[in-house]
Amino acid sequence: MRIRAERDDLADVLARAGRAVGTRSPLPILQGVLCQVAGGKLTVTGTDNEITVRTFLDVEVTEEGSTVIPAKLAADAVRKLPSGAVSFSSTDTEVEITGNGPRFNLRAMSVDDYPKIAQPATDGAVEVDGAALTRALAQVGVAASGDDARPTLTGVLFEADEGSLRLVATDSYRLAVKDVPGVTAEGATLVPYRALRELSRTVGSGAMKVALGDREASFVTDEGRLTVRVIDATFPNYRQLLPEGHSNRLTVAKDALLEAVGRAALVAEDHIPVRLAMHSGGVELSVIRQEVGEATELLEAEYTGEDMTIAFNTRYLTDGVTAVDDEKVVIETSDPLKPGLLHDASSQDFRYLLMPVRL
Repeated sequence: MRIRAERDDLADVLARAGRAVGTRSPLPILQGVLCQVAGGKLTVTGTDNEITVRTFLDVEVTEEGSTVIPAKLAADAVRKLPSGAVSFSSTDTEVEITGNGPRFNLRAMSVDDYPKIAQPATDGAVEVDGAALTRALAQVGVAASGDDARPTLTGVLFEADEGSLRLVATDSYRLAVKDVPGVTAEGATLVPYRALRELSRTVGSGAMKVALGDREASFVTDEGRLTVRVIDATFPNYRQLLPEGHSNRLTVAKDALLEAVGRAALVAEDHIPVRLAMHSGGVELSVIRQEVGEATELLEAEYTGEDMTIAFNTRYLTDGVTAVDDEKVVIETSDPLKPGLLHDASSQDFRYLLMPVRL
């Protein structure tokens, strides 16, 4: 194999495919990326046997072929070369990377030992705006659990819902729901969020085709393909948790609320909540920590309903407010012991249901 490419372009495809490489894999071959050259194109594949990333680059080809090289070392080596064209060639045992003087000779790994990765099925693939999907996943992803002991809650549910694609995540303390209109999907698939978090950094955010299968989900752009093994489990019945209505409604400026919660969090710890005392004059945020002191702040806000005080975990509240795509945030409540619902002031495409903390 022998090719030439621009340094930054080559480093980029190596690094993006390398994001799927398992750093703790017991199989040494999975520390590498598979580089294949054919038809004027370089394809770089990285996998940990659950997540697979393939990236593509048009290159100047002198000789086609394939090799496996250490993922991180190769990407770092290319990135450290002087800017400009880089030559990349391989034999059965060695890979040579040169650029305007400096040269790296890296030991190649066996192509025969690399896992045989089948092309993912694309039947029923739907086209989406990659940037919009990435943003939607970031909104709901804050509610996904990071506890591998409860794998069902570590995923994002992709579900067809009345002519749109619905994304749902929960860690049992909060529930996030995002409707992506104009996307006709079928069925329901649970995809690990740790893979989705890498979506824009691995395959970009342009026009994207999404294929959701029984065993795998794939996300394809002109820059690459992310394929991930889906979670074989039944997602909780989240619909029964979504309230039909609330008696109290608070509308407040998003940035002002975020800043106020951030100041309150200086006094609070994870186990100490921020209190929201809502009334016709606005909303008063307060945190009381016996051994340190307290913080109190009154914000201007619109409020309809009975005067009420409710408390939330500061980090969970911050996550929900941050995820709202509007200048104003609506917080709907009905009882200090029942979940509050956060959403945009202009729509309810995104909803964030948050359990309160008992005072």
